[in-house]
Order: sequence, then C-alpha cells, then structure tokens
Amino acid sequence: MLTFQGWLIAIAMIVVLIIFAITHIHPFLAVNSPVAADILVVEGWMNDNAIKSALSEFQGGSYRHLVTTGIPVERGYYLAEYKNFAQIAANSLKKMGLEAEKITIVPSPEVRKDRTYASAIAFRQWLEKTDIQPQAINIVSESTHARRSWLMYKKALAHKSKVGIISIPSQNYDQQKWWMYSAGVRAVINETVAYLYALIVSWQA
Repeated sequence: MLTFQGWLIAIAMIVVLIIFAITHIHPFLAVNSPVAADILVVEGWMNDNAIKSALSEFQGGSYRHLVTTGIPVERGYYLAEYKNFAQIAANSLKKMGLEAEKITIVPSPEVRKDRTYASAIAFRQWLEKTDIQPQAINIVSESTHARRSWLMYKKALAHKSKVGIISIPSQNYDQQKWWMYSAGVRAVINETVAYLYALIVSWQA
C-alpha cells in the first residue's frame, strides 16, 4: 500500500502528465514542418479558409505545381457538379484567382477506410505516370489531421521525395485552448486514435 506521501507523489505525477498532454498533444498533431518543395499538395476536403491559405502558400513559394487530392463526395453526389473533393478544391482555387493550368486534379477512388492513404497512393501513381520527379513536396492539411497526412505521404512515397507538412489552423476553435471547445476535444481525440491506428497497421502500397 502507498503511504500518504506516496499517494501525493502519484497524484502529482498524474496531474503533471495530464498538463503535459494538454499542452503538447495539439501541437504534435497539428505539426508544421515545411520544406523547400517543387509541388504543393492540397487536401481537398478542407474548408474554404484553409484552401485560401493554401493558395497564399503556393503564391508565396517557389512551387512549380499545385495538386489537389480527395475522395468522392460523401453526400449529394448525384446533385453535385463536382464529384470529388479534389475537383471541389481545384475549382475553388480557380474562383480565388489561381490559373487553371497551374492546378492538377488527382482524385482517389472510393474507399471504406484509410482515405488519406488512398489519396497519397493516388498522388504517387500520378507521379509515376508523369515525367515529374520532385525533390520535395509540401502537403497542406488542416489542424490535427496534419500529423497523419504527413505519415501517410511519407509511407506512400517511400523516401522517393522529401515530404514536408503545413497545418492550417481550424476555424472552429482556439488551438491554444482546444480543451475548452467540443470541436477541439473531438479533433484531438479522433486524430490521436487515428494516428495510433496508422502507426500500428502494416500498410501495403
């Protein structure tokens, strides 16, 4: 049995671990680690503000290509003009002023799981069909999804290109106080579980 002092030490350690997790888990998931890159990959499922931030990144960098990725839309497919998130993001970028010839649309097929990895594989397959051999790419993702996207693209490209990541802050909560917002708590919990799943599963390219 623990003594009174032992219980105090144990409780103090638990409190320290909780505080450490609260202050470090979100920055870990919403990672920013861009590199000098030839291609900017934009995940098409992001909201319009994130897409606009991706456009600013492209225009302010030395990129030669912008690629949009994404799975088929999950609702309203038969009503929508654009059938996948890659098309939606690309046409949003055009409306924001980006020239069409600078955008390449790389949709991924409908999958029941591992959608981010499916998008990464679709991007790799597109590269293999072209003469483009980028030294490095940057991926634009949103908030806590960034860490998982970074992992999936590095796995899919298998060290053929250096991979950087850019996380766009969510508009739904304050990232510095994410635990005070239901959207922030859901984002952290969901992406923590998804990232651990991605680490554990043996991916097949």
